[in-house]
Amino acid sequence: MLEFSSANKAYQQTPYLGFRTFLQGSRGGHGDEKGGSSFLMEPFSPATAKVEGLDEEDSGKPTRTMYVGTNEMEIVEEDDVHGVTTSVTYFVLPEDTIASLVRRTTITNTGDDSLTFSALDGLARMEPTGGKLQWSLKNMGRTLEGWMGVYHADDTLNLPFYRMSTEASDDASVKIEKAGHYAISFVEGKKDGILPIVYDTEKVFGFSSTLQEPNGIRASSIEDIVDMPQYGDAKTSSAFAALRKVKLTPGESITVTSFYGEADAVEKLPEIAKKISSVGYSEKKLDRARELMLELTSSVETHTANKLFDGAIKQNYLDNSLRGGMPLILGELDEEARASNADEDERLKVYHIFSRIHGDLERDYNDFAIDPTFFSQGPGNFRDVAQNRRSDVIFSPRIGAFVVKQFLSFIQADGYEPLTVEAVSYWIEDKNQGARVAGRITKTPESAAILGAILGGGVFRPGQLFTLFEQIGVDLAVSNQQAIDEIMAIATESPMAVYGSGYWADHWEYYLDLIEAYTSIYPDGEESLMYDTQLQYFFSTASVKPRSDKYVVDYTFDGKSKHVLQLDATSFDKDKVAEQAAFRNKTTGLIANEANWQRTGKAGEGRAFKSSAIAKLFLLGAIKYATRDAYGMGVEYEGGRPGWNDAMNGLAGMVGSGMPETFELSELLKYVLDVVTRYQRPLVIPVELGLMVDRVNAALTTLRESGYEDAETLQKDVPRELFVYWDTVAAAREDYRNTVTNFFSGETTTISAEDAIEMLTNWFDQVQIGVGRAMTIGSKGIDDDGTSGVPPSYFSYNITSWVTNSKKNSKGLPLANAKAMAVGVFPLFLEGPTRYMKLIKDDEEQMNDMYNKVLNSGLRDEQLQMYFLSADLTGQSYDMGRMMAFAAGWLENQSIWMHMSYKYYLQLLRGKLYDQFFTEMRGGGMLPFMDPDVYGRSLMECSSFIASSAFKDPSVVGRGFLARLSGSTAEFLSIWKLMFMGPNPYVINDAGDVEMQLIPTLPIWLFEDLEAGAEGTRDDDGNLVVSFKLFASIMVTYHNTLGTDLFDVSPTKYIVTMEDGSTVDVEGSSIPTKTAVQIRKLLGVQSIDAYF
Repeated sequence: MLEFSSANKAYQQTPYLGFRTFLQGSRGGHGDEKGGSSFLMEPFSPATAKVEGLDEEDSGKPTRTMYVGTNEMEIVEEDDVHGVTTSVTYFVLPEDTIASLVRRTTITNTGDDSLTFSALDGLARMEPTGGKLQWSLKNMGRTLEGWMGVYHADDTLNLPFYRMSTEASDDASVKIEKAGHYAISFVEGKKDGILPIVYDTEKVFGFSSTLQEPNGIRASSIEDIVDMPQYGDAKTSSAFAALRKVKLTPGESITVTSFYGEADAVEKLPEIAKKISSVGYSEKKLDRARELMLELTSSVETHTANKLFDGAIKQNYLDNSLRGGMPLILGELDEEARASNADEDERLKVYHIFSRIHGDLERDYNDFAIDPTFFSQGPGNFRDVAQNRRSDVIFSPRIGAFVVKQFLSFIQADGYEPLTVEAVSYWIEDKNQGARVAGRITKTPESAAILGAILGGGVFRPGQLFTLFEQIGVDLAVSNQQAIDEIMAIATESPMAVYGSGYWADHWEYYLDLIEAYTSIYPDGEESLMYDTQLQYFFSTASVKPRSDKYVVDYTFDGKSKHVLQLDATSFDKDKVAEQAAFRNKTTGLIANEANWQRTGKAGEGRAFKSSAIAKLFLLGAIKYATRDAYGMGVEYEGGRPGWNDAMNGLAGMVGSGMPETFELSELLKYVLDVVTRYQRPLVIPVELGLMVDRVNAALTTLRESGYEDAETLQKDVPRELFVYWDTVAAAREDYRNTVTNFFSGETTTISAEDAIEMLTNWFDQVQIGVGRAMTIGSKGIDDDGTSGVPPSYFSYNITSWVTNSKKNSKGLPLANAKAMAVGVFPLFLEGPTRYMKLIKDDEEQMNDMYNKVLNSGLRDEQLQMYFLSADLTGQSYDMGRMMAFAAGWLENQSIWMHMSYKYYLQLLRGKLYDQFFTEMRGGGMLPFMDPDVYGRSLMECSSFIASSAFKDPSVVGRGFLARLSGSTAEFLSIWKLMFMGPNPYVINDAGDVEMQLIPTLPIWLFEDLEAGAEGTRDDDGNLVVSFKLFASIMVTYHNTLGTDLFDVSPTKYIVTMEDGSTVDVEGSSIPTKTAVQIRKLLGVQSIDAYF
């Protein structure tokens, strides 16, 4: 409805182009004034805003307050001069077939005499809808107005419709636009009908093109404006609700409610207006909007002595769900299904709603879209969704291993993943079965035939079905919920994704987090998940180039010499496009879902190749192991993109590598080794991968036989033996990728458990050697000579000797083969020690040592008592990436990046550094314990970054920027889980059965903090208690009979209360199998009391 503008511009434009209110009236004497007075006022105008520091001069100006809720915002202006209080509440219309932003403006007479006034309330500008307008609005806005018009649903001015006449283009195919925006307003509680809308901007503002002053009102009156003819063609219009000649006695109020939204056609407006203007409708919807947020966030209902902390948990859960989505279970047809999880009953399907990419006025580089349907969802970036769904199984255990299987399916044959995760799609394999269901859930044979054709016509998503039902006229005989459950129970699901741009080096690093979350609830499901689950390989349209096609010889920036850069590392593969095109439907022109999965055979034929989950993890580990840099330290950024810290975008061009990926590789190899060792089952892998592994292992044998050993002091030049080993392994990796670019042969090879254990052990040991080298070579920066003992994060490689290979890149520059390399170092980054702590989390001494080293390094912001994302980058090359383009302390350059800080704090908790963790938390390192006056925004919402003390402007230091939808929320929820449940709520006992154990990490001040004035809650015996909701449904209460911190302490007794009122009393630290499984299945369990 308004042109998208970045935050910095939106803050400037909103007072003039956004929502505004004009009151024109008179009163019969107010305050000390004698006689009547007339006035024209604009509540919330910048002209009457108070200025900080000018209290005396501004004493007569209105007082303004903003209230922010989870699903609403209210602003209030108290104007004592005019005796008027204006309150505006915004909320998003919940649970309806129309989507609207609702604005409720309440005018209250706070004077001591009567107030008579007219008002205009609404949008100063209202853009139409029709086509992709954003570019046109920015670049040819005046010309675009030629397509704009205001149309009407009837002969009144009450239902204007803002749309384009046609799509604004010069194409031979002309698209007529039908959809448009609407503004419908009425007086709350009155049956007087719909208010007129003033849409002619010039009538309100005259020819004041800045829209700063309402000169049109000044020149006449609001009543006259409503009676004048209005014109809405070839201009950008307004949308002001007009209120005429209202009289309020002292203390009396009037509320104008306006709905702003989009409709498919102007003919739908009368029906919409009738619904939304019915008495009590908007009030009920506001109440429901509030209730809905309470329901959605009740999954993490928490009661401690710190109410801000309890609230922050809810807000983090909500924001995490907006980016990662909330999982629903569909297909529940009977009690058997309701007593099962999605792994146990194939009828059950997991579908995430709300998920979307983060994007708003501050994060202007991301725009997002959510389907305007039931079960709405939008696409999200792989890294974001993978992290924000990490704890899904913790809150919704009935989803089982769904998220793990979804993301492991995205592993490609080349070891990379796509960029964008789409909503899961479904199809009906058995058309006859689809027809039977269609007949069962519809009223007429005609509807059954239509629905049967839809279900048999290809892939669909739940929301799309209901849209089609409405458009085509499918008459259901059952409720929407039963209909979708019947359909989903027979559907086959398939993950969906899109390649995007480039291959990010960190996407695979989040798999273990997903697996660990799953096995913390289902340790008894691990073997089946790893060995008995067959998963496909995602098929992207881009390929990673071999080194000979991306090592580019170019001049240095000063033009005095030449060097080799790694450029255009991936290529859009025409052969892959042709392979996907073979699956194009000749009737619809759409490419079938099968095209997204790597197959065997030739184009358009063969089957989708599948491997077990453990085989895919082995493939991933083998490829990443074979992608380590020439010194065997970091994993190379050979896909053209860096890792988590994507502001290091230039590092790929510097033939760079990352230690964070190596630390994660160490954990991956360790996990695969552990699984193979415990279950002693062979690995079945693609035969092509087997050949690569043989060559990699042979290269390691050759290296060992060479007698090479690291010197006591490592030089920058890579030793010849290590270079040859790197070159050989990289060639094996490239040859493997070349053989599986389009297809697998379909043949497999089997590695025995014994051989796999030996192989994985060798690889793991080599990775540890590489970690040791990295610690020796270290980092280098301001006040950093490389001896801090803090793990480095990144390296670059200068190719010191090369030969051209007769090839040229797309710009005509020569390509080369490397013959020798020298390593380059960087300052410290927080990501290095954060991920390194995963390797040492079980060693308290090492954890303490590393914590102290980081605390005393250049990563500590002493002023804010937080941690920089990077140490001082002064003097570093701009080649490393965009972070060098930013001022120190801003964005990724030495700022406080909240997500990485939270990752660091999480590792402290995982490593059982409890005192240090809670000191950092309460010291202001985490929300809600920051100083709100410094943070500058709600203590409930995370930011992307906080301007650090390195920023030159002291007035900005400590303020949060780029709010809310951040990976920080995923880390916060992981912290909450560890604090309240412990790392593994479910474990396997010595008899091989699953049991439940709750081992919290809760400081005494969350039970009671008298110093802060937070009195605790006590049970009937006088013991302090805290409580939280387990699995989003079961209240758990901890009774602290010890009256101390509960750090890694097991309960001595449980009382499990069932919904029928019966109880199960358990003596000891674990809940036995039968009751533990009931709790996990959410079968009749009401609450749990644990005593310490």
